[in-house]
Amino acid sequence: MSAEIVNLRQARKRKVRSEREVQAQDNRLKFGRTKAEKQAAKHERAVLEKTLDGHRLSASDNETPDAPTSSAE
Repeated sequence: MSAEIVNLRQARKRKVRSEREVQAQDNRLKFGRTKAEKQAAKHERAVLEKTLDGHRLSASDNETPDAPTSSAE
C-alpha cells in the first residue's frame, strides 16, 4: 500500500496557474474584442451619430408661425 508522492511546491504552482487561467478566460469574455469588432462598432456608432445629427432640428426650425406670442397686449 503506497501513497502517491506529491511535491507541494509544484502542486501549489499548478493550482495558481489554473486559477490564473480561469481568471484570464473570464477577462477574455468580459473585455476581449478583436480589432475588427472594435472597428465595426466604431463605424456603426459614427453612422448612427451622423443619422441623428441629420434629423436634428435647428433653433429656427422650432419656431412655428402660428404660435401665439408671449407678450401681453
